[in-house]
Amino acid sequence: MGSLSVFAQDSLSVKEEKIVVAKDSLTPKDEYNPLAPAQAAFYSAVLPGLGQAYNKKYWKIPIIYAGIGTGVYFYTKNTKDYNRFRDAYKRRLAGFEDDEFQGVTTERLIDAQKTASRDRNISIMVSLGFYLLNILDANVDAHLRQYNISEDLTLQPNIEVNPLYSQPNYGLSLKVSLK
Repeated sequence: MGSLSVFAQDSLSVKEEKIVVAKDSLTPKDEYNPLAPAQAAFYSAVLPGLGQAYNKKYWKIPIIYAGIGTGVYFYTKNTKDYNRFRDAYKRRLAGFEDDEFQGVTTERLIDAQKTASRDRNISIMVSLGFYLLNILDANVDAHLRQYNISEDLTLQPNIEVNPLYSQPNYGLSLKVSLK
């Protein structure tokens, strides 16, 4: 039994090993999060610009709100203009000539209504486009934030002149360095 206890004692005498990692060698960027793009897109869908804040691209938020706000502003402006033209046209059909557009023909009022309606629809599309671009930008930016960028890959255009024929030769070179 004495030898058994010595064997157990020897097997328990393991030296403690410590692994020292430099503080800068592991950053949160090194950790891959496959749900980050979906999360950023969801945040931008709920509140425009929130996905950009999640990706820490704060400078994009005013651009998004300026685009959406411009579309909303012109939508309300064109809606008011459309209603003014439509009311004046209806009054003219009823036989009144005392509208604010005296000197403007009835056909021109119809054209103005069509133009205001078309511009209003374009304004809706601009606002919707900026909203969808906001979601797409947050998703793509979250994907690219996790992308490994290294100096091992270089793409360079090249133009040489052929001295024999004096014609340019176009080329594209791709350099890959493996370390």
